[in-house]
Amino acid sequence: MSAVKGRRSAAPRQVRIIGGHWKRTPLPVVSAEGLRPTPDRVRETVFNWLHHLLDGRWEGCRVLDLFAGTGALGFEAASRGAQQVVMIENAVTALRAMQEVKDKLDAQQVVIQKADATRYLRSASAASFDVIFLDPPYSLDLLPTLLPACMPLLKPGGLVYAESDRPFPEHPAGWMEGWQAVRSDKAGSVHFCLLQCIKVA
Repeated sequence: MSAVKGRRSAAPRQVRIIGGHWKRTPLPVVSAEGLRPTPDRVRETVFNWLHHLLDGRWEGCRVLDLFAGTGALGFEAASRGAQQVVMIENAVTALRAMQEVKDKLDAQQVVIQKADATRYLRSASAASFDVIFLDPPYSLDLLPTLLPACMPLLKPGGLVYAESDRPFPEHPAGWMEGWQAVRSDKAGSVHFCLLQCIKVA
């Protein structure tokens, strides 16, 4: 959930971790242009999907949260037992808020990095992650560029959560080629799905 998004209704001042060890922990939503957290309903749905697909086995999972924003997706994964969560964000105010939460929770499995997501994807080690959260700014139309770049970073069977303000193609082609939507839904104007790679990068 990036700190730079298309305009919506005013973001709440805080959101909460939904489940796991840190359930109900508040996460501040800082004043940053366009920042909007992934809605609670969407996060709950996504983590129900992941719990099922991972057989509840978060232990040993490495997670990448691109455009982390409030860190709600990444902290949620850490709360449920992920071995390591790497959060990438470029907005300084959002980074400071996430660091304060990390310190408060003593979340040693969380790594917070100030970086441009596209550059990070170019430099990250191949086959490193089990789950990638990909929630770029809608207005920049980055999914066609970033989704293919995520492919080499996934371990076999790895999953990408992607979010958009437009429907995902029913018949993958072009930038969606090589991906299978294993779960998808819509909440308001938010289209979201879990994707699995079906070809070798």
